[in-house]
Amino acid sequence: MRVVFMGTPEFSTGLLKEIVSRGHEVAAVYTQPPRPAGRGMEPRKSPVHLLAESLGLPVFTPRGLRGAEETAAFKALDADVAVVAAYGLILPRAILEAPRVVCLNLHGSILPRWRGAAPIQRAIMAGDSESGVDVMRMEEGLDTGPVALETRVPIGPDMTAGELHDALALAGAPLMADALQALERGELTFTPQSEAAVTYAQKIDKAEARIDWRRPAAQVHNLSRGLAPFPGAFFEAELGAGVERVKVLRTRVEKGEGAAGTALDDEGLIACGAGALRLLRVQRAGKGPMDFAEFSRGRRIERGARLGG
Repeated sequence: MRVVFMGTPEFSTGLLKEIVSRGHEVAAVYTQPPRPAGRGMEPRKSPVHLLAESLGLPVFTPRGLRGAEETAAFKALDADVAVVAAYGLILPRAILEAPRVVCLNLHGSILPRWRGAAPIQRAIMAGDSESGVDVMRMEEGLDTGPVALETRVPIGPDMTAGELHDALALAGAPLMADALQALERGELTFTPQSEAAVTYAQKIDKAEARIDWRRPAAQVHNLSRGLAPFPGAFFEAELGAGVERVKVLRTRVEKGEGAAGTALDDEGLIACGAGALRLLRVQRAGKGPMDFAEFSRGRRIERGARLGG
């Protein structure tokens, strides 16, 4: 089939490779424009952009899709289908109706649970035991379209958002490629979503990343792994050279009692509102991630120390 691919982050790259490997004709790749990044804040192309160039595919990076010029350029590609995976722009009706057959989206949740911008993080933050990827037909509403194919992925009790991201990307690439083959044969069918079970995955707000030690240890654990590796749940504490912000990247729930936010030993066991949390992997501002033992060699959190949120 003649495909327009629309995606931006690393999550989408495996799918683009899979579509190409199965012999589909990729007429063009749409991705977000280069953004300033790194210490020099130089414009950096997205992972999809870099991959598309390496494959010799034409790349488009519009800042929006609502103008008549962008609509005409999209229609001129004469695509059978548009495949969307974490693109980052809302597709207006004129774009949705441009392909001859359909616009398909690969969504990182089991719809209708976690419609919206941050389904991977929200699933872990909520303590869900499974997630998955869905192939859905796109509509103007937010992830409201009917679902064609689905693959489920278990969420382990200590799995981070980064690990779930990788598992879903791995599962999603062949799922969407299978959908395209079924579509080509005229065998792809869609089932409407249940509106009774809808939940929304709102974009992560920076304020949510601050740890509140008064919450139960299980909730703080889910917050830290749901925001790892980015943006990272954090606390602030006096560590000998002023107050520092420390990201918490991996934790373990353990038994323990004490005033919330108090270190119960010298090895990273912190009292919560109920139970305690062992800090296993952290990151100081301006430094790389490190195990807690390595962190303690430079910045100790001794028994009785109080951590702020």
